Amino acid sequence: MTAVPPAAGDLDTGTPHPARVYDWFLGGSDHFAADAELGRQLDALDGSTKYCARHNRWFMRRATRHLAGAAGIRQFLDLGSGIPTEPNLHRVAQGVAPQARVVYVDNDPIVLRHAEPLLHGTPAGASTFVQADVREPELVLERAAAVLDFDRPVALSLVALLHFVSDEDGAREIVRHLVDALAPGSHLVLSQMAGDWMPERTDRAVEMYKAGGVTLVPRSRAQVEAFFEGFDLLAPGLVWPPDWRPELATDDEVRDGTEVPLHAGVGRKL
Repeated sequence: MTAVPPAAGDLDTGTPHPARVYDWFLGGSDHFAADAELGRQLDALDGSTKYCARHNRWFMRRATRHLAGAAGIRQFLDLGSGIPTEPNLHRVAQGVAPQARVVYVDNDPIVLRHAEPLLHGTPAGASTFVQADVREPELVLERAAAVLDFDRPVALSLVALLHFVSDEDGAREIVRHLVDALAPGSHLVLSQMAGDWMPERTDRAVEMYKAGGVTLVPRSRAQVEAFFEGFDLLAPGLVWPPDWRPELATDDEVRDGTEVPLHAGVGRKL
């Protein structure tokens, strides 16, 4: 039975939301029947869906570990942060650099209701949550500026977010608006569902999301590379998530050779 999140209130529980479907993939309890149903349909289409979701999460953690460590980044802006899953980005960043400052952004009210645990970071750092839609990048930047100094490098995290933003909704313009606000030496962390892998299965997933009222936009490798214009892609470049610096993995990561069809990479702004 699907767990009902506390104080559901006026949330739209009948329409799946990507953050809550993702929570179902990760084995969480903060989702509703509609989210679980879509998750089950996608899992029946491709039994590796949960495995892929976990690897997407692990990619984010490895990238954050590198950025807070070797790259020396102390500011993080995580868009489409989703429902907290420990250890979340600020735990990873502040575990390496206690003074790291983190701003989470999401547009799902249930994420806001789970935001309080996000606010408990290290005394030397900061972590906060902003409820906003990525389609309003100016508002995102304005609110994030209360915590982050955009005259200094920032790591912008767009992990498993852009495949929910269509070109018609201005995906490229949104990314350009955001990265234009970043100082040189900032980094872009991005993962995006691949549109050039098993197209028939991918098209079926698009239709399933559409039936649930959710836009899903897979993109080719070349289309994803275009988001990194003005950035130097760090080695090993744009790869499946398990292949991005596996030496930074922690013991809880599981690898069985299953393909994870998301284009994932980290770039440094020139």
